[in-house]
Amino acid sequence: MRATFVASEVGNGLRRNLTMTLAVIITVAVSLGLFGVSLLVRAQVSTMKDFWYDKVEVSIFLCGQGSDTPSCSGGAVTDAQREQIKADLESLKPLVEEVYYESKTEAFARFKEQFKNSPIVDNVREDALPESFRVKLSDPTKYEVVASAFAGRPGIEQVNDQRRILDKFFRLLGGLQVIALIIAGAMLVVTVLLIVNTMRVAAFSRRRETGIMRLVGASNFSIQLPFLLEAALSAGIGAIFAVGALVLTKVVVIDGVLAPSFQFTAFVGWDAVFTIAPVLLLTGILLAGLAAFFTLRKYLRV
Repeated sequence: MRATFVASEVGNGLRRNLTMTLAVIITVAVSLGLFGVSLLVRAQVSTMKDFWYDKVEVSIFLCGQGSDTPSCSGGAVTDAQREQIKADLESLKPLVEEVYYESKTEAFARFKEQFKNSPIVDNVREDALPESFRVKLSDPTKYEVVASAFAGRPGIEQVNDQRRILDKFFRLLGGLQVIALIIAGAMLVVTVLLIVNTMRVAAFSRRRETGIMRLVGASNFSIQLPFLLEAALSAGIGAIFAVGALVLTKVVVIDGVLAPSFQFTAFVGWDAVFTIAPVLLLTGILLAGLAAFFTLRKYLRV
């Protein structure tokens, strides 16, 4: 009987404040949707970091005939210098996993493949491209160990770390994530304020019923429970819509558009969606429940 009464009160409360309830559902769905997208962006950044950092190489460009850096003052790299550089790289194992030598001919072939549809290929000669060593590190963050050991040595024109280029890209993605989190946070604040206002209206419109319940000895929890369930149910429905939007983003945007168009990188899998979905549900329900609880303590005066 008590459960039936509570369910009846919840249903009556939702019908009485239908407009406010719909507003809560929509606001929760939008705010949690943005929150979920920001978490998905964070997971995507992490996935791309794991994918790309595993492929990061350190490029050691050797001196050519036209090199004008101080380390190339002796002219093009000699065979002895080249062999010594390779031996020194091999000595850095296990930090250095692989060492690959790329000749001018191989560099030119790779250049033509990368820019095969560009007129720039017709203006570049094989001699213009430097020979180099491509170095795969077991820990890409230890780039400075290689840089300090080889930068400025005779026969070496330049030492480049691909990770620095990627860091700029990931900082951009991180900035987008922060913006999404700020917007989501603002929307969550709006959601809390809307729930507070909804609970005020509900408590005022049902003050006669709550007064009768106090007179017959109903506990504080019994009086507050229908209101709390109304808030939690509205937020739960909104959270379900947010999860649906997250699934739609994964299916349509990531799997349908981005993954086929950008096959050179990795994208988040369904495990990220399954991890974020319960976070959205719990955040929505707990946020609504807490906002309603503290509002009712004041406005029901129980």
